[in-house]
Amino acid sequence: MVEKLGTIRQVIHVSGDFPDRVDPAKTPVIQTLLQLTRSGFDHRVISVNRRSPPMGTFAWKTLQTCGKPPLEVEATPFDQGTALVYKAPPKGILHAAMLRRLGEHIATQIASLPCPPDLIVGHKLSIEGIAVRHAAALCGIPYAISIQGNTDAKIVAARPDLRRDLRAVLHEAAMVFPFSPWALRQVEARLGVRTGPVTLLPCPTDIDTPVAPRTNGNGFISVFHLRNHAIKNLDGMAKSARLLDRKGHCVPLSIIGGGSADDVARCARLVKGANSITFAGPMDRAALRARMTQATGFVMPSRRESFGLVFIEALFCGIPIIYPAGAAVDGYFDGAPFAIRVNAKDPAAIANAMLHIRKHETAIKSALQEWQHSADAQRFTRVAIAEAFASGLRVGM
Repeated sequence: MVEKLGTIRQVIHVSGDFPDRVDPAKTPVIQTLLQLTRSGFDHRVISVNRRSPPMGTFAWKTLQTCGKPPLEVEATPFDQGTALVYKAPPKGILHAAMLRRLGEHIATQIASLPCPPDLIVGHKLSIEGIAVRHAAALCGIPYAISIQGNTDAKIVAARPDLRRDLRAVLHEAAMVFPFSPWALRQVEARLGVRTGPVTLLPCPTDIDTPVAPRTNGNGFISVFHLRNHAIKNLDGMAKSARLLDRKGHCVPLSIIGGGSADDVARCARLVKGANSITFAGPMDRAALRARMTQATGFVMPSRRESFGLVFIEALFCGIPIIYPAGAAVDGYFDGAPFAIRVNAKDPAAIANAMLHIRKHETAIKSALQEWQHSADAQRFTRVAIAEAFASGLRVGM
């Protein structure tokens, strides 16, 4: 936990990825960041949830308001703030216009507070960032943003019509928190290199205590919910396994994660003929820790991945990782022998990385054990992440 320093500062967080009463199953990453820094800040959350209105009705209402798209909002309080459901068209139609309208609504909420916040944080540059920049300008207070690679890099690349807006969001922010180096690089390549302060902010995990690596591991593992098999590239892993099988290499790969009966059946069909792949089912956190320590290595060449906590968890559990280029933890481990970067679209590259780790397991795990006790490893612990986040918030104020 971050040590309390002086006056408690008030921060409003606008996030579409915060568990609330509307959708309690959202990822807990932002929630965890706030919990880790609650001793130094009064965090309040505006959790946003978009719903698509009937397009005919939406178009008619837009015409009635002289072309200004209407914003319909439902607010539900919860213990950490307010959950908003706002109606906006699907597929990025009127993307910036609707988010500016959302920003106006947020500014109205802020104006009703007894005391204005010291900072507003939008937890994605390309979505919440647009709303937060507008709200901050209306309220006369600074704002910060996070950059989440999976969404932000995709929208920045796909929407050149939004570059002017997104460039302003990036460069006018008082602080920027990229979750990973590759995400910042991809965004800056299209929006220009930021000259203001930047704080790299890895995602926190409860598996952040080093476990010494064991040699002679019992094969590779991958960890994901089976409904996400396409994003996690199970098909690519299956092709790699078939390549290894054909060349006479027995390299076991166990897939850890639950799923519905349909998920299980679909995944079983995808790996047909890849005899070295098995499914271990879901595991609780304690069982997952124990299983990770027994493995030769971890492999997950995802097609898309903003950060991928499980890669860091694998390293702390003492096993090397195979990760996708231009995604996940790319940029954090350049040149490290225990973290191999592969082209997710190249099954041969994935297979060769697995063979390399198996062949050089002792030396690779020795290097990993040395890293586990380094300052670089410490940056991925909850204590260090909380300190970085708290420091960045204060700079933004």
